[in-house]
Amino acid sequence: MTIADFAGSSPGFYRKTAVEQLLALAWFVEARQQRAYFDGAYIRQCFKEAGIEPPDMSVYLPRLAAKRPPQLIKEKGGYRLAGAVRRALDVRLGGDPTTSAVAKALTDLPTQIPDLAEREFLTEALNCYRVRAFRATIIMAWNLAYDHLVRWVFSDPIRIQSLNAGIASKYPKKTLVVARHEDADTLKESEFIEAARTANLLDKNTTQILKDKLGRRNMAAHPSRVTITQHQADDMITDLVANVILKLC
Repeated sequence: MTIADFAGSSPGFYRKTAVEQLLALAWFVEARQQRAYFDGAYIRQCFKEAGIEPPDMSVYLPRLAAKRPPQLIKEKGGYRLAGAVRRALDVRLGGDPTTSAVAKALTDLPTQIPDLAEREFLTEALNCYRVRAFRATIIMAWNLAYDHLVRWVFSDPIRIQSLNAGIASKYPKKTLVVARHEDADTLKESEFIEAARTANLLDKNTTQILKDKLGRRNMAAHPSRVTITQHQADDMITDLVANVILKLC
């Protein structure tokens, strides 16, 4: 994730004060870029990459370090966030270990898949997760994985031929031959998965993961009194990323 991506996806970032923006960028530098320290020149460049005129770092950084309690700690190598400030920003910006692991898994995907539509889905899923919209996260994660599956099948003529054989075998009453991506809409998602399994395009474990996650998507997509938790969203994303999107490439 670039600094511009981070700033654009952080709610209200461009309406925050210069101090709040500085602390948020410092958090990104530490949590996402894994830098132990930063100096005025580096944070100034971060502001520029976010599209903001940087404040005077020679004034702001020492002032934040001199506060009681301090918001920044001055070290030999530069500055770092004070512990309490870092922990608060971890919670606010999604830097707790579980959230960071899932966000990193999603953020790393664009380097492996070139499709622009999938990148859009990826960004939306990450934004939903960051603001704790877990129902939306589950729906977007499913959309991303299922779209990837369909594109993977239709990217190869032999797979298309195998899928048609699977449809004919699993659903003999359907007089259906698919030839391009749009034809997948003539099948229910569950039918597409079953036909792909029958055609040996998917193994048993991947098929079961897709069935389970489709059920969870259906549960999240309809109004109900069922509570959707962060753990469910974590599992949805990590399972689909590791066992569908990265596997089918």
